[in-house]
Amino acid sequence: MPTYKFKPEDIEPLLEGLAIYGTGGGGSPEWGRSILEQDFSVGRDLGIIDLSEISSGGTVVSGGIMGSVKILEEMGTSNVIAHWEDRFELLEVTRIMEGVLGKKIDHVVPFELGGLNTPVILSLGARMGIPVLDGDALGRSAPETQMTSFIGHGISLTPMPLIDFNGNVVVVHDAVDSTYPDQLGRYVVTQGGGLGANNHYPMTGLQAKRAVIPNTISASLDLGRAVLSARARGDDPIEVVAKKVNGALILVGEISALREGESIGFYFTTAVIEAQGELSKSKIELIIKNETMMLRIDGETKALFPDLLLMLDPGSGRGLMSIELGVGSPLALIGVPCHPRLREAAASPQGRLAFSPTRYGQTDEIYRPIESLLEDMW
Repeated sequence: MPTYKFKPEDIEPLLEGLAIYGTGGGGSPEWGRSILEQDFSVGRDLGIIDLSEISSGGTVVSGGIMGSVKILEEMGTSNVIAHWEDRFELLEVTRIMEGVLGKKIDHVVPFELGGLNTPVILSLGARMGIPVLDGDALGRSAPETQMTSFIGHGISLTPMPLIDFNGNVVVVHDAVDSTYPDQLGRYVVTQGGGLGANNHYPMTGLQAKRAVIPNTISASLDLGRAVLSARARGDDPIEVVAKKVNGALILVGEISALREGESIGFYFTTAVIEAQGELSKSKIELIIKNETMMLRIDGETKALFPDLLLMLDPGSGRGLMSIELGVGSPLALIGVPCHPRLREAAASPQGRLAFSPTRYGQTDEIYRPIESLLEDMW
């Protein structure tokens, strides 16, 4: 039985929270809204279960939609949602995983928090008749499949079945390099209609209890409720967010320049920010690879993935997507230390490769906690 069963009135606060924790990625909340509204309209039950309530001997998997944000937009929400009623690739690839494992899957857990990629897993759980774990692999979004708490806690990314929009299926049974399955997946999806799904990280319930970042879906719902309430009362939503996430407001300003591009499903951006107040004369660069990855102020590194850099609209507290940023866009930036489980994973031998700053073009960087880089804020 689920620990919490979602109701239609949960859609807006849940999406508000997921968009904030998504750090610029995780898929558009508009897509998430369409998915959840469709599920409720056809009578599906969407629920989450606390990690403490699952069987240690059960089978848990993760997974998600793969594809370019721009391809999704070109296909159109209504067309994709209608297609998923006839053929939901994420369900198909999960059934393929059951065949590969030779056992029934008891629970699914989101790869990441985000406006699209969390709701699709809630929908998958509803279609399979199983509750989704209240947690995910990051407590935020990330651009690559190997960038997870799971991989640093001894859980194999493979086997990883993939299915593309055209119905082609590839199964990565083993990978010497943890970055290989994601790279192959991007190629498969790019060649197969630009959209697909994968399933990965098969684990036991006991492994999930040790590696999943806990309570992140319920935390997203709670955060969204707090933001909506602050907005309705006329309170400062940025202050509310910073308090709720145990973060620090780094700056408020606007984007003065962007260097951007897209390659193999990834949206790259370096945003130059003009800040207000004490940082008004500083050179500020925010590096994004679908999600916020690094902050540099006056040439000094101030935050690195996997710590969170939350991009918010200063007036409403709404979480901003990287693809909607433009010159002149107002921006509030909140820094948040990532969960200890994620830091443990990033410090492991496998994690150091999977989370390496070279994955977002920073070959000379080594991860340091945000509290040490912005020590005057903590």
